[in-house]
Amino acid sequence: MATDAWEGAKQRMTRFLARGRETDTVVAELTECRTSLIAVAGTTDEETFAADLTASLRLQLRRLLDREPGAAEELRRLVDEFAQTVPSSSPGTVHNSITGGTQHGPVVQGHTFTNLTIDAFGHTPPDRIV
Repeated sequence: MATDAWEGAKQRMTRFLARGRETDTVVAELTECRTSLIAVAGTTDEETFAADLTASLRLQLRRLLDREPGAAEELRRLVDEFAQTVPSSSPGTVHNSITGGTQHGPVVQGHTFTNLTIDAFGHTPPDRIV
C-alpha cells in the first residue's frame, strides 16, 4: 500500500473487496489505511501499525472467502500479479548519524544481533590481557 505499485493495484483490489459492499466505502477504507501507513512510515509506530493493518486485512479477506469460496482463485491471481509488480525488498538509501560523544571503536546499528564478534585491531581491553 505504501509503494508506487499501489495505485495500479488499488482498482483491482477495490473490485475484489467490494463484493456485496459499496465501492465508495471500500475506496475510502483503503485510502484511509494507505494514508495512515504513510503517516507512520519511519516512526516507532510503523511496525505495529503495519502488523495491525495486515491482521485487519487478513480477517477481511478470510470473511470474504468464507462467504465466497470461489473467490480464492481470483485472490491467488491477484497476489501473483501484485508480487510481480512490487519491487523486491532491496535496500534503499540509508543515512545513519552518531552523536553524543566519542566512539573508540566500531558502532553497530540494527535490529537484532546474535553471536556478534568485533575484533578491535591494535587495542586489547585491560580485562582481556593474558
